Amino acid sequence: MRLGTFEIGNEERLGIELGDYVLDANRACAHLLAEEGDGDAQRLADALLPSDMLAFLRAGERALEQARRVVEFARQKDLQAVDFAHPLAAVRRLAPVPRPGKIVCVGRNYHEHVNEMNNQVPTIPVLFAKFSNVICAHGDPVPHPGVSEELDYEAELAVVIGKRGRRIGEQAALDHVAGYTAFNDITVRDWQRRTPQWLQGKTFDHCGPLGPVLVTKDEIPDPHSLSIRLWLNGELRQSDNTGRLIFNIPRLISFISQIMTLEPGDVIATGTPGGVGVAMNPPGFMKVGDIVRVEIERIGVLENKIVESDALAATAQ
Repeated sequence: MRLGTFEIGNEERLGIELGDYVLDANRACAHLLAEEGDGDAQRLADALLPSDMLAFLRAGERALEQARRVVEFARQKDLQAVDFAHPLAAVRRLAPVPRPGKIVCVGRNYHEHVNEMNNQVPTIPVLFAKFSNVICAHGDPVPHPGVSEELDYEAELAVVIGKRGRRIGEQAALDHVAGYTAFNDITVRDWQRRTPQWLQGKTFDHCGPLGPVLVTKDEIPDPHSLSIRLWLNGELRQSDNTGRLIFNIPRLISFISQIMTLEPGDVIATGTPGGVGVAMNPPGFMKVGDIVRVEIERIGVLENKIVESDALAATAQ
């Protein structure tokens, strides 16, 4: 399934993409239960299929199975005639996980990127964090920082955790995955380089586009065979395959979970391929007006426009 968070009627709602429509998953579940004769269908739907992504992920396999039932139910309906389906063009897409509890990022995890940055291949995963203030959605504007001209892109496959775990073995690691999405680890390079710690260059507001959807893991049985590409203004800058990760996803989950408990809704960004702007000669940083486009096979397109930071602040008021 292709799951997302959408703004419908000024509410954030868990949605399931179905062709050119998005199903309000919770309301569709209530309709299904009512047709099955349940006298308190909405109350039961709230318990079985929550209306927001984080509660859905916490509910685990039970909620996922109910979502599958909802999809089959909706396929039998005229989606133009029901109130739980909306044309995709008529709703606002949000990041699939709007406020992750943790965003754990992996550096130096593709050989070409290690080489272009003149670094050594790591022997253990290189971890850093971003905070939830960076999260924005496909189509959202990304503010160019007024304090730097070194705004860079990094296309990445992101793993969304679906099951709580600590000290997870590699063989069991994928059991803890809900699904996958695309991430752009936008970085302010000169701020990143100011100290040995990268945090300050990685956590500017809205510099972490996530989306367009969360694709459940059953639809991507092998996350290590996906093409990953990034274009800037139509110029292909990054092109690789997730099969060339230095540390694969089970290794990353196992390693990270030795340090911290992973919770449903946590995001692991698995690293970026070669081709980043800072490694070009001359450097190819993003500027106001640029369109940056990430595309990951079987997940889709994550595209954002770089805007003046003051312009974004004005729209938020």
